[in-house]
Amino acid sequence: MEFLNELWAPFADFWRLTEGVLDDTAFGTSFGRIILAILVFSLLLVLRGLFARFVIGWLKRIAKRTTNTFDDRLVQSLSHPMRFVPVVLGFFLATAILGLEGTFETIALRITRSLIALTLFWGVIALVDPVTDSFGKLREVLSSTMLDWIQKAVKILIAIIGAAAILQFWGIEIGPLVAGLGLFGLAAALAAQDLFKNLLSGVLVIAEKRFEPGEWIKVDGVVEGTVQSIGFRSTMVMQFDKAIVQVPNTKLADTAVINFTRMSHRRIYWKIGVLYDTTAAQLREVRDGIEDYILTNDDFASPDEVATFVRVDSFNDSSIDIMVYCFTKTTNWGEWLAVKEALAYRIKEIVEGAGTGFAFPSRSLYVEALPGDAPETFTPPKDGGSEHAPASDKVASARTAAGDRGPGESSGDGDGG
Repeated sequence: MEFLNELWAPFADFWRLTEGVLDDTAFGTSFGRIILAILVFSLLLVLRGLFARFVIGWLKRIAKRTTNTFDDRLVQSLSHPMRFVPVVLGFFLATAILGLEGTFETIALRITRSLIALTLFWGVIALVDPVTDSFGKLREVLSSTMLDWIQKAVKILIAIIGAAAILQFWGIEIGPLVAGLGLFGLAAALAAQDLFKNLLSGVLVIAEKRFEPGEWIKVDGVVEGTVQSIGFRSTMVMQFDKAIVQVPNTKLADTAVINFTRMSHRRIYWKIGVLYDTTAAQLREVRDGIEDYILTNDDFASPDEVATFVRVDSFNDSSIDIMVYCFTKTTNWGEWLAVKEALAYRIKEIVEGAGTGFAFPSRSLYVEALPGDAPETFTPPKDGGSEHAPASDKVASARTAAGDRGPGESSGDGDGG
Protein backbone atom coordinates (compact mmCIF):
# COMPACT_ATOMS: atom_id res chain seq x y z
CA MET A 1 0.00 0.00 0.00
CA GLU A 2 2.91 2.41 0.63
CA PHE A 3 3.98 2.00 -3.00
CA LEU A 4 0.46 2.80 -4.20
CA ASN A 5 0.29 5.86 -1.89
CA GLU A 6 3.58 7.13 -3.29
CA LEU A 7 2.27 6.53 -6.80
CA TRP A 8 -0.88 8.41 -5.98
CA ALA A 9 0.90 11.43 -4.40
CA PRO A 10 1.57 13.35 -7.69
CA PHE A 11 -2.06 12.99 -8.69
CA ALA A 12 -3.18 14.24 -5.25
CA ASP A 13 -0.99 17.35 -5.56
CA PHE A 14 -2.39 18.03 -9.01
CA TRP A 15 -5.91 17.62 -7.71
CA ARG A 16 -5.38 20.11 -4.86
CA LEU A 17 -4.35 22.67 -7.46
CA THR A 18 -7.54 22.14 -9.47
CA GLU A 19 -9.88 21.62 -6.51
CA GLY A 20 -12.88 23.87 -6.66
CA VAL A 21 -12.89 24.35 -10.43
CA LEU A 22 -15.62 21.72 -10.91
CA ASP A 23 -17.38 21.38 -7.57
CA ASP A 24 -20.76 19.99 -8.69
CA THR A 25 -21.42 16.69 -6.95
CA ALA A 26 -22.62 13.37 -8.32
CA PHE A 27 -22.61 9.99 -6.50
CA GLY A 28 -20.83 11.60 -3.57
CA THR A 29 -18.06 13.21 -5.64
CA SER A 30 -17.60 16.12 -8.02
CA PHE A 31 -17.84 16.05 -11.80
CA GLY A 32 -14.27 17.26 -11.97
CA ARG A 33 -13.07 14.20 -10.10
CA ILE A 34 -15.12 11.96 -12.43
CA ILE A 35 -13.58 13.53 -15.52
CA LEU A 36 -10.07 13.26 -14.11
CA ALA A 37 -10.66 9.62 -13.09
CA ILE A 38 -11.83 8.78 -16.60
CA LEU A 39 -8.78 10.49 -18.08
CA VAL A 40 -6.38 8.60 -15.79
CA PHE A 41 -8.05 5.26 -16.48
CA SER A 42 -7.99 5.91 -20.24
CA LEU A 43 -4.34 6.93 -20.08
CA LEU A 44 -3.37 3.67 -18.39
CA LEU A 45 -5.35 1.71 -20.97
CA VAL A 46 -3.29 3.41 -23.66
CA LEU A 47 -0.09 2.75 -21.74
CA ARG A 48 -1.08 -0.92 -21.53
CA GLY A 49 0.30 -1.53 -25.00
CA LEU A 50 3.55 0.29 -24.17
CA PHE A 51 3.84 -1.68 -20.93
CA ALA A 52 3.46 -4.95 -22.83
CA ARG A 53 5.98 -3.85 -25.44
CA PHE A 54 8.72 -2.58 -23.15
CA VAL A 55 8.38 -4.43 -19.84
CA ILE A 56 7.41 -7.83 -21.23
CA GLY A 57 9.89 -7.42 -24.09
CA TRP A 58 12.62 -6.60 -21.57
CA LEU A 59 11.80 -9.77 -19.58
CA LYS A 60 11.89 -11.87 -22.77
CA ARG A 61 15.33 -10.52 -23.66
CA ILE A 62 16.63 -11.43 -20.20
CA ALA A 63 15.16 -14.94 -20.51
CA LYS A 64 16.84 -15.49 -23.86
CA ARG A 65 20.27 -14.90 -22.30
CA THR A 66 19.97 -18.10 -20.27
CA THR A 67 20.80 -21.55 -21.63
CA ASN A 68 17.50 -23.24 -20.67
CA THR A 69 14.09 -22.60 -22.18
CA PHE A 70 12.10 -22.88 -18.96
CA ASP A 71 12.27 -19.15 -18.17
CA ASP A 72 11.30 -18.33 -21.76
CA ARG A 73 8.12 -20.38 -21.37
CA LEU A 74 7.42 -18.72 -18.04
CA VAL A 75 7.61 -15.21 -19.49
CA GLN A 76 5.53 -16.23 -22.48
CA SER A 77 2.84 -17.72 -20.23
CA LEU A 78 2.75 -14.66 -17.94
CA SER A 79 2.53 -12.15 -20.78
CA HIS A 80 -1.28 -12.10 -20.87
CA PRO A 81 -1.83 -11.71 -17.10
CA MET A 82 0.85 -9.00 -17.00
CA ARG A 83 -0.97 -7.03 -19.68
CA PHE A 84 -3.93 -6.87 -17.34
CA VAL A 85 -1.88 -5.15 -14.59
CA PRO A 86 -2.29 -1.60 -16.06
CA VAL A 87 -6.07 -2.13 -16.09
CA VAL A 88 -6.07 -2.99 -12.38
CA LEU A 89 -3.78 -0.05 -11.61
CA GLY A 90 -5.94 2.30 -13.67
CA PHE A 91 -9.09 1.25 -11.82
CA PHE A 92 -7.37 1.75 -8.44
CA LEU A 93 -6.13 5.24 -9.33
CA ALA A 94 -9.53 6.18 -10.77
CA THR A 95 -11.37 5.18 -7.60
CA ALA A 96 -8.75 6.98 -5.48
CA ILE A 97 -9.25 10.17 -7.52
CA LEU A 98 -13.02 9.95 -7.10
CA GLY A 99 -12.65 9.97 -3.33
CA LEU A 100 -15.72 7.80 -2.83
CA GLU A 101 -17.28 7.44 0.59
CA GLY A 102 -19.61 5.02 2.29
CA THR A 103 -21.16 2.28 0.17
CA PHE A 104 -19.47 3.41 -3.04
CA GLU A 105 -16.07 3.26 -1.38
CA THR A 106 -16.75 -0.27 -0.11
CA ILE A 107 -17.87 -1.45 -3.54
CA ALA A 108 -14.85 0.13 -5.25
CA LEU A 109 -12.48 -1.47 -2.71
CA ARG A 110 -14.04 -4.91 -3.25
CA ILE A 111 -13.79 -4.57 -7.02
CA THR A 112 -10.12 -3.58 -6.73
CA ARG A 113 -9.35 -6.57 -4.51
CA SER A 114 -11.27 -8.87 -6.88
CA LEU A 115 -9.29 -7.60 -9.87
CA ILE A 116 -6.01 -8.11 -8.01
CA ALA A 117 -7.02 -11.66 -7.04
CA LEU A 118 -8.14 -12.37 -10.60
CA THR A 119 -4.76 -11.27 -11.95
CA LEU A 120 -2.84 -13.33 -9.41
CA PHE A 121 -4.81 -16.54 -9.96
CA TRP A 122 -4.71 -15.98 -13.71
CA GLY A 123 -0.92 -15.88 -13.49
CA VAL A 124 -0.82 -19.06 -11.39
CA ILE A 125 -3.03 -20.89 -13.89
CA ALA A 126 -0.79 -19.69 -16.72
CA LEU A 127 2.24 -21.18 -14.94
CA VAL A 128 0.73 -24.69 -14.77
CA ASP A 129 1.64 -25.67 -18.35
CA PRO A 130 5.32 -24.63 -18.35
CA VAL A 131 5.88 -26.08 -14.86
CA THR A 132 4.40 -29.49 -15.71
CA ASP A 133 6.12 -29.54 -19.11
CA SER A 134 9.46 -29.05 -17.39
CA PHE A 135 9.16 -32.54 -15.88
CA GLY A 136 10.21 -34.50 -18.94
CA LYS A 137 10.41 -37.82 -17.10
CA LEU A 138 6.87 -37.35 -15.86
CA ARG A 139 5.66 -37.27 -19.45
CA GLU A 140 7.58 -40.49 -20.11
CA VAL A 141 6.03 -42.26 -17.12
CA LEU A 142 2.55 -40.92 -17.78
CA SER A 143 1.08 -40.59 -21.23
CA SER A 144 0.77 -37.17 -22.85
CA THR A 145 -3.01 -37.39 -22.58
CA MET A 146 -2.86 -38.20 -18.86
CA LEU A 147 -0.54 -35.24 -18.29
CA ASP A 148 -2.95 -32.99 -20.20
CA TRP A 149 -5.78 -34.19 -17.99
CA ILE A 150 -3.72 -33.44 -14.87
CA GLN A 151 -3.01 -29.94 -16.16
CA LYS A 152 -6.70 -29.33 -16.80
CA ALA A 153 -7.65 -30.65 -13.36
CA VAL A 154 -5.07 -28.44 -11.62
CA LYS A 155 -6.28 -25.40 -13.56
CA ILE A 156 -9.89 -26.10 -12.61
CA LEU A 157 -8.89 -26.51 -8.95
CA ILE A 158 -6.97 -23.20 -8.95
CA ALA A 159 -9.89 -21.47 -10.66
CA ILE A 160 -12.28 -22.77 -7.98
CA ILE A 161 -9.97 -21.54 -5.21
CA GLY A 162 -9.71 -18.15 -6.90
CA ALA A 163 -13.49 -17.90 -7.27
CA ALA A 164 -13.87 -18.78 -3.57
CA ALA A 165 -11.36 -16.07 -2.59
CA ILE A 166 -13.21 -13.46 -4.68
CA LEU A 167 -16.52 -14.48 -3.10
CA GLN A 168 -14.95 -14.00 0.32
CA PHE A 169 -14.12 -10.42 -0.63
CA TRP A 170 -17.82 -9.83 -1.23
CA GLY A 171 -18.80 -11.33 2.12
CA ILE A 172 -20.16 -14.60 0.73
CA GLU A 173 -19.34 -17.58 2.95
CA ILE A 174 -18.21 -20.63 1.02
CA GLY A 175 -19.06 -23.25 3.67
CA PRO A 176 -22.83 -22.68 3.79
CA LEU A 177 -22.88 -22.29 0.02
CA VAL A 178 -21.23 -25.68 -0.47
CA ALA A 179 -23.58 -27.27 2.06
CA GLY A 180 -26.57 -25.77 0.30
CA LEU A 181 -25.36 -27.11 -3.01
CA GLY A 182 -25.01 -30.62 -1.58
CA LEU A 183 -28.55 -31.74 -2.36
CA PHE A 184 -28.38 -30.08 -5.74
CA GLY A 185 -25.09 -31.84 -6.44
CA LEU A 186 -26.59 -35.20 -5.49
CA ALA A 187 -29.50 -34.66 -7.86
CA ALA A 188 -27.13 -33.54 -10.60
CA ALA A 189 -24.95 -36.60 -10.04
CA LEU A 190 -27.93 -38.93 -10.43
CA ALA A 191 -28.96 -37.13 -13.60
CA ALA A 192 -25.43 -37.21 -14.99
CA GLN A 193 -24.61 -40.89 -14.58
CA ASP A 194 -23.60 -41.23 -18.22
CA LEU A 195 -21.25 -38.29 -17.83
CA PHE A 196 -19.43 -39.95 -14.93
CA LYS A 197 -19.33 -43.27 -16.78
CA ASN A 198 -17.66 -41.59 -19.74
CA LEU A 199 -15.29 -39.79 -17.39
CA LEU A 200 -14.18 -43.02 -15.72
CA SER A 201 -13.97 -44.74 -19.10
CA GLY A 202 -11.71 -41.97 -20.34
CA VAL A 203 -9.45 -42.48 -17.31
CA LEU A 204 -9.27 -46.21 -18.09
CA VAL A 205 -8.47 -45.56 -21.75
CA ILE A 206 -5.63 -43.25 -20.78
CA ALA A 207 -4.35 -45.47 -17.96
CA GLU A 208 -4.26 -48.53 -20.25
CA LYS A 209 -2.65 -46.44 -23.00
CA ARG A 210 -4.97 -47.86 -25.61
CA PHE A 211 -4.22 -45.06 -28.02
CA GLU A 212 -2.78 -41.55 -28.19
CA PRO A 213 -3.75 -38.50 -30.24
CA GLY A 214 -2.49 -38.89 -33.79
CA GLU A 215 -2.86 -42.68 -33.89
CA TRP A 216 -5.02 -44.63 -36.33
CA ILE A 217 -7.64 -46.77 -34.60
CA LYS A 218 -10.62 -48.86 -35.62
CA VAL A 219 -13.62 -49.93 -33.54
CA ASP A 220 -15.87 -52.32 -35.44
CA GLY A 221 -19.28 -50.82 -36.00
CA VAL A 222 -18.31 -47.54 -34.32
CA VAL A 223 -15.54 -45.57 -36.00
CA GLU A 224 -12.23 -45.78 -37.89
CA GLY A 225 -9.84 -42.87 -38.23
CA THR A 226 -7.17 -40.76 -36.55
CA VAL A 227 -7.53 -39.74 -32.89
CA GLN A 228 -7.56 -35.97 -32.47
CA SER A 229 -8.08 -35.57 -28.71
CA ILE A 230 -9.31 -37.51 -25.67
CA GLY A 231 -11.76 -35.45 -23.64
CA PHE A 232 -13.44 -35.96 -20.28
CA ARG A 233 -16.65 -37.24 -21.89
CA SER A 234 -15.80 -38.21 -25.46
CA THR A 235 -12.91 -38.77 -27.85
CA MET A 236 -12.63 -36.82 -31.10
CA VAL A 237 -11.76 -38.99 -34.10
CA MET A 238 -11.25 -37.76 -37.66
CA GLN A 239 -12.36 -40.31 -40.24
CA PHE A 240 -10.51 -40.76 -43.51
CA ASP A 241 -13.23 -38.77 -45.29
CA LYS A 242 -12.18 -35.85 -43.00
CA ALA A 243 -15.42 -36.03 -41.00
CA ILE A 244 -15.11 -35.44 -37.24
CA VAL A 245 -16.77 -38.01 -34.97
CA GLN A 246 -17.26 -37.57 -31.21
CA VAL A 247 -17.21 -41.07 -29.71
CA PRO A 248 -18.32 -41.55 -26.07
CA ASN A 249 -15.48 -42.92 -23.98
CA THR A 250 -17.60 -45.86 -22.79
CA LYS A 251 -17.66 -47.31 -26.33
CA LEU A 252 -13.87 -47.11 -26.48
CA ALA A 253 -13.36 -48.67 -23.05
CA ASP A 254 -15.82 -51.57 -23.36
CA THR A 255 -15.10 -52.52 -26.99
CA ALA A 256 -12.08 -54.06 -28.71
CA VAL A 257 -9.97 -51.28 -30.25
CA ILE A 258 -7.58 -52.02 -33.13
CA ASN A 259 -4.58 -49.68 -33.08
CA PHE A 260 -3.03 -49.80 -36.54
CA THR A 261 -0.36 -47.22 -35.70
CA ARG A 262 1.35 -49.59 -33.29
CA MET A 263 1.82 -52.35 -35.86
CA SER A 264 5.43 -53.52 -36.12
CA HIS A 265 4.93 -54.58 -39.77
CA ARG A 266 2.13 -54.56 -42.32
CA ARG A 267 0.88 -57.73 -44.00
CA ILE A 268 0.31 -58.65 -47.65
CA TYR A 269 -1.78 -61.80 -48.14
CA TRP A 270 -2.65 -62.84 -51.71
CA LYS A 271 -3.64 -65.96 -53.60
CA ILE A 272 -2.33 -66.01 -57.17
CA GLY A 273 -4.29 -68.27 -59.53
CA VAL A 274 -2.50 -69.66 -62.62
CA LEU A 275 -3.86 -71.75 -65.48
CA TYR A 276 -4.42 -75.49 -65.10
CA ASP A 277 -2.30 -76.23 -68.15
CA THR A 278 0.73 -74.81 -66.31
CA THR A 279 3.42 -77.45 -66.10
CA ALA A 280 5.17 -78.41 -62.87
CA ALA A 281 8.36 -76.71 -64.07
CA GLN A 282 6.51 -73.50 -64.86
CA LEU A 283 4.71 -73.61 -61.51
CA ARG A 284 8.00 -74.06 -59.70
CA GLU A 285 9.56 -71.17 -61.66
CA VAL A 286 6.70 -68.85 -60.72
CA ARG A 287 6.86 -69.79 -57.04
CA ASP A 288 10.65 -69.47 -56.81
CA GLY A 289 10.63 -66.15 -58.66
CA ILE A 290 8.09 -64.57 -56.30
CA GLU A 291 9.89 -65.91 -53.23
CA ASP A 292 13.26 -64.65 -54.45
CA TYR A 293 11.86 -61.17 -55.07
CA ILE A 294 10.42 -60.94 -51.55
CA LEU A 295 13.52 -62.28 -49.81
CA THR A 296 15.95 -60.00 -51.65
CA ASN A 297 13.90 -56.81 -51.47
CA ASP A 298 14.68 -54.42 -48.60
CA ASP A 299 11.04 -53.29 -48.45
CA PHE A 300 9.98 -56.63 -46.96
CA ALA A 301 10.71 -57.95 -43.48
CA SER A 302 12.96 -60.99 -43.25
CA PRO A 303 11.59 -64.43 -42.32
CA ASP A 304 13.53 -64.20 -39.05
CA GLU A 305 11.29 -61.35 -37.93
CA VAL A 306 7.89 -62.41 -39.30
CA ALA A 307 6.32 -65.40 -41.04
CA THR A 308 6.96 -65.38 -44.80
CA PHE A 309 5.49 -67.98 -47.17
CA VAL A 310 5.23 -68.45 -50.93
CA ARG A 311 3.67 -71.87 -51.51
CA VAL A 312 1.45 -73.73 -53.98
CA ASP A 313 -1.65 -73.72 -51.84
CA SER A 314 -4.58 -75.47 -53.54
CA PHE A 315 -6.20 -76.73 -56.71
CA ASN A 316 -9.16 -74.45 -57.11
CA ASP A 317 -12.15 -74.85 -59.42
CA SER A 318 -10.55 -72.83 -62.20
CA SER A 319 -6.93 -72.34 -61.16
CA ILE A 320 -3.89 -73.59 -59.32
CA ASP A 321 -3.50 -71.18 -56.39
CA ILE A 322 -0.15 -69.92 -55.07
CA MET A 323 -0.30 -68.30 -51.61
CA VAL A 324 1.81 -65.16 -51.03
CA TYR A 325 2.12 -64.28 -47.33
CA CYS A 326 4.63 -61.59 -46.34
CA PHE A 327 5.08 -58.38 -44.33
CA THR A 328 6.46 -54.97 -45.25
CA LYS A 329 8.82 -53.04 -43.01
CA THR A 330 6.80 -49.84 -43.32
CA THR A 331 3.43 -49.41 -41.63
CA ASN A 332 2.62 -46.17 -43.42
CA TRP A 333 -0.43 -46.74 -45.58
CA GLY A 334 0.82 -44.82 -48.60
CA GLU A 335 4.26 -46.48 -48.56
CA TRP A 336 2.64 -49.89 -48.06
CA LEU A 337 0.46 -49.35 -51.14
CA ALA A 338 3.56 -48.50 -53.20
CA VAL A 339 5.39 -51.66 -52.06
CA LYS A 340 2.32 -53.78 -52.78
CA GLU A 341 1.98 -52.24 -56.25
CA ALA A 342 5.63 -53.02 -57.07
CA LEU A 343 5.07 -56.62 -55.94
CA ALA A 344 2.03 -56.91 -58.22
CA TYR A 345 4.06 -55.70 -61.22
CA ARG A 346 6.83 -58.17 -60.44
CA ILE A 347 4.44 -61.13 -60.05
CA LYS A 348 2.88 -60.39 -63.43
CA GLU A 349 6.33 -60.27 -65.05
CA ILE A 350 7.29 -63.59 -63.42
CA VAL A 351 4.09 -65.36 -64.51
CA GLU A 352 4.34 -64.11 -68.08
CA GLY A 353 8.08 -64.89 -68.19
CA ALA A 354 7.40 -68.48 -67.19
CA GLY A 355 5.19 -68.90 -70.26
CA THR A 356 1.91 -69.31 -68.38
CA GLY A 357 -0.92 -66.98 -67.46
CA PHE A 358 -3.42 -66.01 -64.81
CA ALA A 359 -6.59 -68.03 -64.51
CA PHE A 360 -10.03 -66.58 -64.26
CA PRO A 361 -13.29 -68.22 -63.21
CA SER A 362 -14.52 -70.50 -66.04
CA ARG A 363 -16.90 -73.43 -66.58
CA SER A 364 -16.74 -76.33 -69.06
CA LEU A 365 -19.95 -77.67 -70.68
CA TYR A 366 -20.01 -81.15 -72.29
CA VAL A 367 -22.80 -81.87 -74.89
CA GLU A 368 -23.58 -85.49 -75.91
CA ALA A 369 -25.60 -84.57 -79.04
CA LEU A 370 -26.65 -81.49 -80.95
CA PRO A 371 -30.10 -80.85 -82.52
CA GLY A 372 -30.38 -82.50 -86.00
CA ASP A 373 -27.86 -85.26 -85.33
CA ALA A 374 -30.53 -87.86 -84.32
CA PRO A 375 -31.99 -90.41 -86.99
CA GLU A 376 -35.19 -89.44 -88.85
CA THR A 377 -38.36 -90.87 -87.35
CA PHE A 378 -40.53 -92.91 -89.80
CA THR A 379 -44.29 -92.49 -89.58
CA PRO A 380 -46.36 -95.18 -91.46
CA PRO A 381 -49.34 -94.03 -93.61
CA LYS A 382 -52.88 -94.28 -92.36
CA ASP A 383 -55.29 -96.99 -93.74
CA GLY A 384 -56.95 -96.09 -97.14
CA GLY A 385 -55.14 -92.92 -97.39
CA SER A 386 -52.52 -92.79 -100.07
CA GLU A 387 -52.18 -89.08 -100.03
CA HIS A 388 -49.84 -89.35 -97.09
CA ALA A 389 -47.77 -92.19 -98.54
CA PRO A 390 -44.25 -91.54 -99.65
CA ALA A 391 -43.61 -90.79 -103.34
CA SER A 392 -41.90 -94.17 -103.91
CA ASP A 393 -45.01 -95.97 -102.62
CA LYS A 394 -47.20 -93.97 -104.98
CA VAL A 395 -45.06 -94.99 -107.97
CA ALA A 396 -45.24 -98.66 -106.97
CA SER A 397 -49.00 -98.47 -106.70
CA ALA A 398 -49.28 -96.92 -110.15
CA ARG A 399 -47.14 -99.69 -111.67
CA THR A 400 -49.34 -102.31 -110.07
CA ALA A 401 -52.50 -100.71 -111.45
CA ALA A 402 -51.00 -100.77 -114.96
CA GLY A 403 -50.38 -104.53 -114.63
CA ASP A 404 -46.73 -104.09 -115.07
CA ARG A 405 -47.11 -104.14 -118.83
CA GLY A 406 -44.27 -103.59 -121.01
CA PRO A 407 -44.06 -101.23 -123.95
CA GLY A 408 -46.62 -101.76 -126.68
CA GLU A 409 -48.87 -103.92 -124.54
CA SER A 410 -52.60 -103.12 -124.52
CA SER A 411 -54.52 -102.64 -121.41
CA GLY A 412 -57.87 -103.75 -122.94
CA ASP A 413 -59.37 -107.26 -123.23
CA GLY A 414 -58.75 -108.39 -126.83
CA ASP A 415 -60.38 -111.24 -128.74
CA GLY A 416 -57.10 -112.60 -129.73
CA GLY A 417 -57.74 -111.86 -133.38
